Amino acid sequence: MARPRAKGSRKIKKVMGEYKRGKLRSSSGGKVRKRKQAVAIALSEARHAGARIPRRKRRTSRAR
Repeated sequence: MARPRAKGSRKIKKVMGEYKRGKLRSSSGGKVRKRKQAVAIALSEARHAGARIPRRKRRTSRAR
């Protein structure tokens, strides 16, 4: 069985290839035009496939 990181990288490569060819669609059916949105879809699909991809780190606000 493939390692989780390998599984995730394959899924991300597949989705980004779809974006590059103009075949990637959002859940509502519209064409994805922004690269950031394509990355978000790729990471989400990889997580659903079972890859252990860490969540985005949030910046904490500091008291001044």
